[in-house]
Order: sequence, then C-alpha cells, then structure tokens
Amino acid sequence: MSKEDLAQFDGKVVDALAGGIYKVELEANKVVISAKLCGKMRRFNIRIVVGDRVSVGVSPYDPTHGLIMYRHK
Repeated sequence: MSKEDLAQFDGKVVDALAGGIYKVELEANKVVISAKLCGKMRRFNIRIVVGDRVSVGVSPYDPTHGLIMYRHK
C-alpha cells in the first residue's frame, strides 16, 4: 500500500512511547491511535514532542495504526 492510499487526518500527540511509537488523538473524532514516523521524517531527524500538531496517514484496513507524515508549525 502506498502513501497515496492512506486517509489523512490531523491530530495532536498526547504521549511518546518507547521505540518511536506515539499516541495521537485525532481531531475529527477524538480517537487515540498509535503512530510512528514515516521514513523521510526519520531520515531528516524531524523531532516530535508531546503537544505537537501532526498529520497522520491511516490505513483503511487497520484504523488503529498510522504514520506521522507532517509536523505542523
């Protein structure tokens, strides 16, 4: 599945777990999902801290996991 197939949602990081996993609360329906950084964010050392607004790509097949695609300023 490519990144273009993912559904895009905005959310807020509420917790940072071990292993690069983050808990993100989606703005649309207040659901908390687990998400990890996409490859480009890891490659360019984009740091995510609790409280950041992010865009998350969520698979239509498994809506409990996602990829953090963008960190808003």
